[in-house]
Amino acid sequence: MFKPRYPINPTPTGALYPVIHPTAVIPAAPVQPQHPAPCACQHPAPAPVAPVRSGVQLSTGGVIALAVGGTGVVLVIGAVLISMFLAVAVTAGSLALLAVVLRSMLNNPPADRRR
Repeated sequence: MFKPRYPINPTPTGALYPVIHPTAVIPAAPVQPQHPAPCACQHPAPAPVAPVRSGVQLSTGGVIALAVGGTGVVLVIGAVLISMFLAVAVTAGSLALLAVVLRSMLNNPPADRRR
């Protein structure tokens, strides 16, 4: 009841793909790792591992450069957004003025057209 049945759909080339019914998955036995047999030769000791540094370490100059750079990015983005806002405001004002002029022209036709 809860297993959907998908119809066999022909592809544009006419090939048919059969419905694949899922089967139960039987887990295999776990694989034990195999260790190599010890040898008689002497291997050198592994090189010491350097301690891992945590995080990013910035010098005083790096912190100042990062602060100045971030401030510059914020100021540039702010200037671009303000200029876009002003462009939209000027366009809206121009359209409002045009609407007022057209309304006055349509409501008060010239005297020679009234006859």
